[in-house]
Amino acid sequence: MDSEAIACNTEHSKTALARLEQFVLDPDVAERTASLFRAFADPTRTRIIALLVRAELCVGDLHKLLGMSQPAVSHQLRILRDLRIVRARKEGRHVYYTLDDAHIRDLFNQGLAHVRHS
Repeated sequence: MDSEAIACNTEHSKTALARLEQFVLDPDVAERTASLFRAFADPTRTRIIALLVRAELCVGDLHKLLGMSQPAVSHQLRILRDLRIVRARKEGRHVYYTLDDAHIRDLFNQGLAHVRHS
């Protein structure tokens, strides 16, 4: 038996493939999307996002609310910032974090609704 995959060769298949070609993700877009979901896959980052859905907070606030060390919170925030999930605003000696945009809030809320629906 030939080890190569055999493509369906029906008219239906050809029509479906022609329609779907426009939806094939560019490899770079696919990688960036996967990275976004990997960020949500970490429970600590998910807890941080859950708080930032509600309010803009500084590292100290997050440290107190989550019961984590400030360096640990800062590390997670750096990852979230690198992935453009959160953004920072400096005010005096404090840096305040908020979600980057409404898409992140919507993704989180949809995921949470799905989990709570079960």
